[in-house]
Amino acid sequence: MTKKTEELSQKLHIGSDQLELLEKLCNATAVSGDEHEVRQIVMEEVKALADDVKVDALGNVLVTKRGSGENRVRVMLAAHMDEIGMMIVKKHDDDLFQFEIVGGIDERQLPGKAVLVGRDHLPGVIGAKPIHMTTAKERENKIETSSMRIDLGPDIGEKVKPGDRATFATRFRVVGPSIFAKALDNRFGVATLIELLKNPLPNIDLLVAFTVQEEVGLRGAQVAAYTFNPDVGIAVDSTPAYDLPHWDEEEENFQYNTKLDEGPAVYVMDRATIADQRIVRLFRETAVEWGIPYQIRQPGGGGTDAGVIHKSRSGVPSISISVPSRYAHTAASIARIDDWQNTLNLIHAVLSNMSPDKIAGERRD
Repeated sequence: MTKKTEELSQKLHIGSDQLELLEKLCNATAVSGDEHEVRQIVMEEVKALADDVKVDALGNVLVTKRGSGENRVRVMLAAHMDEIGMMIVKKHDDDLFQFEIVGGIDERQLPGKAVLVGRDHLPGVIGAKPIHMTTAKERENKIETSSMRIDLGPDIGEKVKPGDRATFATRFRVVGPSIFAKALDNRFGVATLIELLKNPLPNIDLLVAFTVQEEVGLRGAQVAAYTFNPDVGIAVDSTPAYDLPHWDEEEENFQYNTKLDEGPAVYVMDRATIADQRIVRLFRETAVEWGIPYQIRQPGGGGTDAGVIHKSRSGVPSISISVPSRYAHTAASIARIDDWQNTLNLIHAVLSNMSPDKIAGERRD
């Protein structure tokens, strides 16, 4: 760690206050289309930090913090408030509830999971036939969502109706250097943007979008980018780390996407975006200059809010930066505090170096 980075880490330190905020965000329920709980937390945190705060027609929280210098760059930072989860679609007479998946969830890991349903966080469990009552043929196939039910019991079930969301009941924990929680995708991004608003820079107009419905099609960011009309777009998210040993011990795991303990993931390409190389270079050069560890996210699938930001209006030079976490889109993810700290450091350092000449000229990939 260089002296500059050490000073930056002290200024933007991930300490007890930041972890407490992340805990509050992760434990909130905000399945796509019903981001109310996280939106309320965000509004409370940012109302004293910004020049302008508004909620648009889709439910995005749009925050503007103007700089004080000349020739300022309009930088849009986006982090989605929503999480994957379930929606109640039908109630059966025995207080078992049929549901549909919202966002990308692997059906195989749902049976037996504890869930919280509705805005009252009513406790339930996803039920399926016990393994010792299944046939050999049934055990060869995964259990379909249509065969599962959320069991709430007779007293609680009366309070639930179709359209209510359900999320995993996992509670936030810090264990040594690690964070265990649901919805780190993308409460990491939400918490990071709040910290950046607390430490504004004079050379940029900071346009912060806390977006909705990212997990079902990047919908909120499309509207937010049109409203802001920025010069640069940066999506701040969490991305899967598949840095586990290969099942064949004699082979190396080459398809890891990202790894824990190696810093923020800088995107060059995903399914939705080819990152602007001018901004990629700025991130890489700044990381080297400041001595901040970083990694290049392996090009491939997935996508972030940058996928629609870069196509807004006449085009916006865009990139994604993510905190790596294991077991994304499941009941519990694991991430490192240091990776979050270094993500915050790198974004702030890049913003401090942002100027019109850094994004001027022809894009050369």
